[in-house]
Amino acid sequence: MSAADGWSRRSVMTGAGAAMLPTILRARGAADRVRAPAGDFMGAREDGVTVFRGIRYGRAERFRAPVTVATPGRRVEARAFGPVCPQDDRQYQPQSEDCLFLNIWTAEPRPGVARPVMLYIHGGAYSNGSVTDPLNDGHRLAARGDVVVVTVNHRLNAFGYLYLARLDPRFADSGNAGQLDLILALQWVRDNIAAFGGDPARVMVFGQSGGGAKIATMMGMPAAAGLFQRAATMSGQQVTASGPMNATARARSYLAKLGVAETDLGALLAKPAEALVAALDAIDPVLGGGVYFGPVLDMKWLTRHPFWPDANPQGAGIPMMLGNTHDETRAFIGPDSPKVRGLTWDNVAARMAPELRVDILPEWVVAEYRRQFPDWTPLDVFYGATTAGRSWRGQVIEAEARARAGVPGWVYQVDFASRTDPRRGAFHTMDIPLVFGTLDAAGSQTGTGADARAASGAMQESFVAFARTGDPHHAGAPVWPRYDLTTRSTMIFDATSRVENDPRKWQRELFARVPYIQPGT
Repeated sequence: MSAADGWSRRSVMTGAGAAMLPTILRARGAADRVRAPAGDFMGAREDGVTVFRGIRYGRAERFRAPVTVATPGRRVEARAFGPVCPQDDRQYQPQSEDCLFLNIWTAEPRPGVARPVMLYIHGGAYSNGSVTDPLNDGHRLAARGDVVVVTVNHRLNAFGYLYLARLDPRFADSGNAGQLDLILALQWVRDNIAAFGGDPARVMVFGQSGGGAKIATMMGMPAAAGLFQRAATMSGQQVTASGPMNATARARSYLAKLGVAETDLGALLAKPAEALVAALDAIDPVLGGGVYFGPVLDMKWLTRHPFWPDANPQGAGIPMMLGNTHDETRAFIGPDSPKVRGLTWDNVAARMAPELRVDILPEWVVAEYRRQFPDWTPLDVFYGATTAGRSWRGQVIEAEARARAGVPGWVYQVDFASRTDPRRGAFHTMDIPLVFGTLDAAGSQTGTGADARAASGAMQESFVAFARTGDPHHAGAPVWPRYDLTTRSTMIFDATSRVENDPRKWQRELFARVPYIQPGT
């Protein structure tokens, strides 16, 4: 099969790949053992890739910073995923507060191979999700023979981001505990990944939605300095963090829902995990709706906002890819949702207003869109404006901030649309199966046709090139220039990928006239 199909086996055919043949041809399920500083790990060979599932990288007491776990010389079975953080999304099981586990896919698990490392952080905002989702399976990406793939679970929602530091000094790390988990996982990778065939000097972090936001935040956390050398955010931005006063107000609302007095947080430690999950629907005192959890400007672990007033200088030396999908909000607000059912020109402004997440006159927005796009329907305007104002805006701000700083950044847009439900277009999460090559996994809407394989191959080649060199351009692809404020070059990933200058310029300029405040902060 061709590289465009996303199934290249070039490493098996030539060079170092030839030496892999005796290992690769072992029976599926045969054991592979890796001796690393943290322990002797037993994985399983599966179709040319050795996978290590459920490697513990740390432990943590509730609301406290994690600590590393190592068992040098001890045999560790790594054949089953570890638990995921407790959450109200019940599709991921089992769930446990003891959830600091990572997974590794590697084609050649031995020291000296030194392949670039791609470490994935899942989405689900800061409250839900898991890398055990089939869409995030690293097998096909690692099977290319180019990279070692690592996926990481960590603490979420109240377990990872409930800010209690102003209420009890015992919990000084609580507002960023989830971020500290990710930093600990990166430290584990730095110290151990060479034994699995990876290069600790070429670690690329990539993450979708909340995963991208966590990466944007880590780029400005001093504790994360030097732990990764490239970063890619997929529909996930974090321009500003939650301020400590709003974060404390949210903690108080959450404690009230739990029935815990803020003067006696010992009772909070005694609550079962199920009770903490049940209280996640506490009303957010700032936004309304369910209480927001996310990184906090606690002046200990996070001492300035990630991209305000500019790109955090700590991240200046890290090449960065920033991407979004063309129709982000078609995922959040489905085509059968009451919010869009029966849309007309008479009600679209009122329906759209709460979904824009910026303070702008919705009737004016509708009128401007109708003038610019006379053939659009009310539904088209609803999704176009909410995507541009709510979901795309943060990525534009981050890309502009890096361009002003003169540091390397590349921007992409996914136009490849759902093949199973065309009404959804290129919706939020569409890029996950394209990058991982999990086109046939449960939840994928890419289809498995030649067009999907071409789009997936283009994204995989670009991501792997970026992991390898810090530049996503590669042979056979259109020249992809760095993003600057003059041309705003953007790679459009589709069945036939191409570069466009300043796509959606009119929509970008329309929303640029009003301030953007990161939702939740």
